[in-house]
Amino acid sequence: MGWIDFTGKTVVVTGGSGGIGRAMLVTFKELGATVVALDYRAEDAEAAAHEIGGYGFGCDVSDPASVAKAADQIGKLGGADVLVNNAGILRPGPLESLALEDWQAMLRVNLDGCFITAQAFGAQMIAKGKGALIHVASISASQPQPFSGAYSPGKAGVAMLSRTLAYEWGPKGVRSNVVSPGLVLTPMSEPFYANTEVKTARERLVPVGRIGAAEDMANASAFLASDRASYINGQEIVVDGGLSQTLMGTVPRPGYTT
Repeated sequence: MGWIDFTGKTVVVTGGSGGIGRAMLVTFKELGATVVALDYRAEDAEAAAHEIGGYGFGCDVSDPASVAKAADQIGKLGGADVLVNNAGILRPGPLESLALEDWQAMLRVNLDGCFITAQAFGAQMIAKGKGALIHVASISASQPQPFSGAYSPGKAGVAMLSRTLAYEWGPKGVRSNVVSPGLVLTPMSEPFYANTEVKTARERLVPVGRIGAAEDMANASAFLASDRASYINGQEIVVDGGLSQTLMGTVPRPGYTT
């Protein structure tokens, strides 16, 4: 048995076909888990799961009926032991002109979706008396990301939802924590990094000197979901290479530069 072992556990990952979602599936699978990918398009979920010998189901996380159907299917596998809330969309735009429809659409998936799936799969964990919820938020939960519509407000809501779940469900044996990525190279963000100058400029901002990988987020999530983190509840790990700690370095301070 390794330092972290998910043998006999079922791990459900929403947004399982995306860059971070796929990394989650691979990491938990390597640690012995039965992994289940959920995605809006069933064929995408099935393809992601097929690659590593898991299960894949179509699921609209913003639709309670769709989530209930997925939960029923996973219930036949023994029910969820870990839920990774990773599904999300982006409807960018300045707040002064953002359409209410775009605001609501993002919140339905990014925030409501976390609540709906937490209820459905959390019920399975509560019935077992043990489980872990991992919510993928963002550095934007605490650092406002402009011109991105409801992205930052929604991610901030996810972080507080997790803390509230931790409080209410901790006594029931279910822990809830957040992983907040910083700059990450995924298929969705890859176009940014195709420009060498942009990539170099972004790397220069990060104290560890590189852009994060999806596997960095998966490793943090696996730890938080494991028994090694059994006394960690209601917390947020920002996985950003130190980017969020650099604000004061942007303020001119004569005599304090190197």
